[in-house]
Amino acid sequence: MRTTRPGRNGALTVEAAGCVLWRRSPVTGELELCLVHRPKYDDWSWPKGKLKRGEDPLAGALREVAEETGHTAVPAAELPSTRYLAQGRPKRVRYWAAEAVSGTFTPNDEVDRLLWLPPDVARRHLTSPMDAGLVDALLRTLRPAP
Repeated sequence: MRTTRPGRNGALTVEAAGCVLWRRSPVTGELELCLVHRPKYDDWSWPKGKLKRGEDPLAGALREVAEETGHTAVPAAELPSTRYLAQGRPKRVRYWAAEAVSGTFTPNDEVDRLLWLPPDVARRHLTSPMDAGLVDALLRTLRPAP
């Protein structure tokens, strides 16, 4: 079941959650971000998905990361949400910064490819421009304030 709530125009908002998943490269130690390719939409995005009825958004975000990437993650700061229309219905996706700590990707029907990319490359590789802003939001959470 999907979690929904009434939107501004009376239509139910589909609630979803995901993570901007990151790690340190096992080779260089540089920051890498995880993008997933969804063959159904032929797009590159952050791991995310619809919440189950009554599911806590952060728990749903971590579940989606595990299902789509095969990785377990340690969540940190909540990042800005995105809002858009999906199949004519309003949709809100809440995101968290999360560090990948273990796991192995196995392609499946929902996600057939996964990439670990440096932030600037990831920003350009994302299909939706609204997803690109989350790169900067993540970087702000990982860098200590001056």
